Amino acid sequence: MTDAHIDDEALGWAIRMAEPDADWDAFLAWLEADTTRSGRYDRAVAMLNDAAVAAAAAGAGAAMATAPVEFVARPARRPWIGGAIAATLAGAIGLGVWTQAPQPYAIATAAGEQRTVLLDDGSSIVLAGASTVRLDRRNARVATVERGEMLFRVRHDAARPFAVQVGALRLVDLGTVFDVKAAGTRIHVAVAEGAVLVDPDGAALRLDPGQAIFADGATRVRRTVATADVGSWREGRLAYDDAPLSEVAADLSRETGRRVVAAPGLTARTFRGTLDVETVRTRPALLGTLLDVTVRQDAEGWTLEPRG
Repeated sequence: MTDAHIDDEALGWAIRMAEPDADWDAFLAWLEADTTRSGRYDRAVAMLNDAAVAAAAAGAGAAMATAPVEFVARPARRPWIGGAIAATLAGAIGLGVWTQAPQPYAIATAAGEQRTVLLDDGSSIVLAGASTVRLDRRNARVATVERGEMLFRVRHDAARPFAVQVGALRLVDLGTVFDVKAAGTRIHVAVAEGAVLVDPDGAALRLDPGQAIFADGATRVRRTVATADVGSWREGRLAYDDAPLSEVAADLSRETGRRVVAAPGLTARTFRGTLDVETVRTRPALLGTLLDVTVRQDAEGWTLEPRG
């Protein structure tokens, strides 16, 4: 597949992901198939947005509908695809999905990738692999964790608190560095610096450095964690305290870029300890020893199975 073909596909996804019934599963599958696609998609959407703003400035804004468009992180401009952008924009205006006003956007990473997002308010978010965060260009003080894991470094502003939504749980910063992980129905929030207020309109549970909460539906468990372990995945270190192997497998998939699953008989077994991602990536047999499982390898990835 040529670079031009991939760029054309990226433009197509940029249009389709603006629709309210966008197929996120298909989009993420396309994104994860090639590590270069994330950047190409970002460039395509950024150019579409630039073209929309230029059209509005030229007097075309009145022809645009007010339905919001969601787009991905904005990288450097690449003028050479301007013609394709203009053609795509014309079609998009006809479909009524573009607006001259700033709009919400989503940032997604492929498995095995990490990405740092710098927000306009001075805060930042580091995304682990296979993670998605939804932001709003109109308001840099809100974020929604759609899936995966990410570390927030929030610039505190008492007049404009930073709010994070993850599942049914709402978090508000109190001057904070904290990690959020959404693993299926399980949500994990851990604080390294400052404090986080969990469920401010309900339980109003305050988490200080070295404190964490594990939530699964209506169940919430408060625990103590080492502050050095908060966000340690950024350095390739995964720390666990009685985490189910299904969650460990999902984390390894995110960090290694390989498909790792736990066999049905192991999903509820728990693990306590630390895994070095690069070591287990190159020595899967050692992973089996650490988890007390057999690691079966095939073309699709790894399966954690009970020892025979």
